[in-house]
Amino acid sequence: MYEIGREEVEAISKIIKSGKLFRYFENSECSVFEKKYAKYLSIKNVALASSGTASITAALVGLKIGPGDEVLIPAHTYMATAMSVLAVGAIPVIVDIDESLTIDPKALEESCGSQTRAAIVVHMWGTTCDMNSIMKIAKRKNIFIIEDACQGVGGGYEGKKLGTIGHVGAFSFNYYKNMTSGEGGAVVCNNDKIIERARCAIDPCHFYWQGRKNSLKPFAANGSRASEFMGAILNVQLKRLPKMIKKMRLERDKILKSTKHLSNFGIKHTPLNSQKYDCGTFAFFTFNRKIDAQKFTSVFPSVLAGTTGRHNYTEWDQILLKEGSFNNDLNPFKLRKNRKCRMTYSKTMCQTSLDILNRSVLIPTDPKNTKKNIEKTINNIKKAALTLTSSNKVRIKQKAIDKSKFDIKETFEILEGEKIIKF
Repeated sequence: MYEIGREEVEAISKIIKSGKLFRYFENSECSVFEKKYAKYLSIKNVALASSGTASITAALVGLKIGPGDEVLIPAHTYMATAMSVLAVGAIPVIVDIDESLTIDPKALEESCGSQTRAAIVVHMWGTTCDMNSIMKIAKRKNIFIIEDACQGVGGGYEGKKLGTIGHVGAFSFNYYKNMTSGEGGAVVCNNDKIIERARCAIDPCHFYWQGRKNSLKPFAANGSRASEFMGAILNVQLKRLPKMIKKMRLERDKILKSTKHLSNFGIKHTPLNSQKYDCGTFAFFTFNRKIDAQKFTSVFPSVLAGTTGRHNYTEWDQILLKEGSFNNDLNPFKLRKNRKCRMTYSKTMCQTSLDILNRSVLIPTDPKNTKKNIEKTINNIKKAALTLTSSNKVRIKQKAIDKSKFDIKETFEILEGEKIIKF
């Protein structure tokens, strides 16, 4: 969460004073947000839900994914992606990522099997998947693409908003997201039949309040209806989102521009699939060696992707233990219809992903950061890189070095042969 305050309090207060706390009242905050968010995304339909997990699950239901189906998911994503697949009775197949920290298109295509019906591609950490390649693969292999944009709220790919490129998109408005109502989510889609099934998954009673359409036979579901408080907060948050995303992108780009010579320390900029349009939530760096990435994060406050627990398949207990339901008779791993699905898992199954994750470092941006804050971050990144010089055999000449830790701007020169690079 980046900002919440007086405007949100006033929006919630207005609801309480009106006494209309139910989302199906006319011109409710939820329905207003759904229309505004649809316009922001340039998409036809938006359906609010109680969480990102509920949104991904509803998206799968909308596509009629269930027992007998495999759904490809990346080895690096919040565990809710995998849980949503199990929630509809399908089987998740874990696929390697590439250095962009998103699903590897080549691995995605190679992982398609006879039972594969869909893939959930995750715009992880606010960066984007290679959607052009992914959608071409989807067409060749005849599979559905669900965009998990839970961590990509406000971002885009080649001019299109994330969540609108695949067959259906899912968002989260959890506390940790770019736009938040504490908890919350949304399913987005241009197809009316898909969104109607998703709405029934979100609220199987919504027909009672909104009228039943003969095109869809209602079905039972747990329900994950949004609240008016959520809608009110999101209507305020949406107004801030474009400016916030722009600020984070600018900060990320400045960090990358000012650290372009770090390759001399065995550090490179992580490849970005759509730098101009993504969220800019983090500046990403890929190290040549795991030990260097670990050393860097011990010196500079940053995140090593391989240590983010629940975001890595090695920590998804329900998958590894094949506990896909609270009741064994409902466990997807035990269902007769899933016998042909691939369901062999181990903590060592995606070594390529583990290697990448253990060499990838994330440095967060923040729309509240000042020019001075950003300059200090850049300077500290450079200084942290100096700690790697002994292992990478780079000679360093330092000028104007202050004794205080990571606070004073410094000038460094990298001496490689006859070439001197100042930064």
